[in-house]
Amino acid sequence: MCPVLNFYDPYFRQQLTAQASLHAAAEATASAYLDGKPKLRGKYKVTSAERDIDFWSSRFFEELPSEVWGSDLMVLALARYFAQERVANVDLLARIATDSPSALRNAVRYSGLVLCQHSPRRTDFDQIAGAHPEVAELCKVLDVFELAHRDRLTALEHARSALRELTPFDLLIHASLHAFEHILPHSLAPSPRSDGAASADEVTWHAINDILLWKLATAPESALKLHEADIGRSLGEHLAPLLSPSSTAQSVVAHEMRAAFGALLEAQIELNEFVSLSADAFSYDDGIRFVRNGAVLEIEEMEPVARAPWSRDGRKLARLHEYWFYRALDEFAGSEIATHTIGRPENHEANRLAYIRAMRTRLQLTEVYGVADTVTTDAGDSVDLFQALLSLELMSAFFLHDFIGEYVKHLDDSADWVTALEKLIVGGFGQTLENRLPLTWSDREAKISRITGWTVSSKTPQGSPRMAARILDFWTSDWALLAAQVRNSQAGLRPELFERPILKFGQRLVQLPWLVGMQNNSTAAINNLRRLGARRGEAREETQRIETRLGTALEARGFKVMLNWHPPTETHGNAGEVDLICARDGTVFVIEVKSTFVRKSQRDAWLHATTTLRRAGQQLQRKVAAVLEALARGGELAGCLGLELTGSVPPIHGWIVDTSIERDHERFSGFLKLSLEELLIALRDDSESPRLSWRPIGLSQAAILAV
Repeated sequence: MCPVLNFYDPYFRQQLTAQASLHAAAEATASAYLDGKPKLRGKYKVTSAERDIDFWSSRFFEELPSEVWGSDLMVLALARYFAQERVANVDLLARIATDSPSALRNAVRYSGLVLCQHSPRRTDFDQIAGAHPEVAELCKVLDVFELAHRDRLTALEHARSALRELTPFDLLIHASLHAFEHILPHSLAPSPRSDGAASADEVTWHAINDILLWKLATAPESALKLHEADIGRSLGEHLAPLLSPSSTAQSVVAHEMRAAFGALLEAQIELNEFVSLSADAFSYDDGIRFVRNGAVLEIEEMEPVARAPWSRDGRKLARLHEYWFYRALDEFAGSEIATHTIGRPENHEANRLAYIRAMRTRLQLTEVYGVADTVTTDAGDSVDLFQALLSLELMSAFFLHDFIGEYVKHLDDSADWVTALEKLIVGGFGQTLENRLPLTWSDREAKISRITGWTVSSKTPQGSPRMAARILDFWTSDWALLAAQVRNSQAGLRPELFERPILKFGQRLVQLPWLVGMQNNSTAAINNLRRLGARRGEAREETQRIETRLGTALEARGFKVMLNWHPPTETHGNAGEVDLICARDGTVFVIEVKSTFVRKSQRDAWLHATTTLRRAGQQLQRKVAAVLEALARGGELAGCLGLELTGSVPPIHGWIVDTSIERDHERFSGFLKLSLEELLIALRDDSESPRLSWRPIGLSQAAILAV
């Protein structure tokens, strides 16, 4: 049997021959490692663990000068070392600690080791601490984090123990009661954070989501198939005693369970805040550093400018949300339906707002994300996009008016949340025989019948039960399947409550009025399609539509555009397809398009920058070189771009154009990253519309042409 050869040593030699620089060869080899190469060894798939062993056992490290480890790529590779557990190279760490301690410190930060201190890589770090004071101090900082993390995990586990016997539906009751007491009283008068950070309500929602995922991982399968008897038992044990308090044992237990849920929620929020505000800040915020003062860590702000983008992104996201709403408002005002009554006269205003909001999200999905008029469910069925969006908006309008609005009125009258909730419930049953409990449920067929009227169109004037069923599936999270995924630690993205807000328990569908009535449906739709549905069959077609639409917008401003150009394989075999090339006034732009989803954490944004955007920069290096060479030769490409070359090649700029707004105006491999929305808004130039004339980012059409 032939010995297995290390891939990276010969690869380094090849790169050294091609690039004649130790630094460049090392970065190229590290880049191959970070990009998951090699994929195959012969016909066998190479695992990430095998790549880790190969790379960190390589001999070429011995040849590298110390300054090489200070580069961003080598630090990212070193961060990967601390994130894996299969191979150790303590001698290499000791050398880097001597020559480039800042690189080692940043690699430890980026690796997430601060939350994984059981890893053997932490032991490696401890081994070299004695000879390196900076490493020793960092170990002490990690010790403080470890103690704080362990304390919070212990508190969370203790809080969980009191609710271990509750079912997922029981927990949904307690989550809903908490929402009615603490979230809804101020929900109709929100005060957005000026720094773009998550509001207290969002923090609570995320914590509830984590609690429910924990419960799904531990609940028996039988608890995920609801029957009427199960629902009655849960309501009798966890809701009724709170509405009709007494000294009975059942009432005492219900109040104890509610207090226990409050303690669990507090512990989960404390852990989440520790992770997001401390651990993630330590790992991914380059504008600060944590300084140890005895057993306490203090934050020192090193670069305020480096901290500004994340807050600015939050504000930008809010303004873009307004922009698409005003675009929809203008479109609605010019449409025929603006003169019609939508639904029943008493519901017209709410229905009209729901219609405009659905138009808003459709505009954003089609213009920015390239989504077609129909999308597919997980089962592969086609769903009319606008009807799916409108149905969710109508659900939100219904819950906002009939649940949240009525509850807040009762609360204003009584100043007691339990009394207000009781009046809401009694009013629903007494007047319309409608369920006005803090959470609702129905069987699937009844829900289909209820929303069929929302699918009325010129083709189906009575509505379509089939389309209603598909819309339900589009917004439904099957909790039995999700529980199996969580329980078995299966890979894959898990839907959050707001992304798919209809919760399936066997044949029962559960909804949370406090969630559906207040959530951001635009983000729900985007992440349903682009995060959870990133591997849908039409995802590639959507990216092509993005490229085509951007090309059309550029052509409308006088650019000559070439879409999906393939460099000659004989000269640039590995360059890959160039998404878009455009030219105007003697300047050429080479554009790499990326389509992703809406992120919620600094960690997610950092991962996006160090994976997708980093690779996009590398791709542009090859593609710009291919375009440059093709233009230097003259011929077809120059003609398609309307360029009359007279000896010299025109200026060429490479842009990464991404549907995400994170890391805007930063450079990757020297190329500028822009958000697609920024570019489309600048090209559209709504200066004639008072509502739309502002620019959420500041890149004007003139600025594009002046680059």
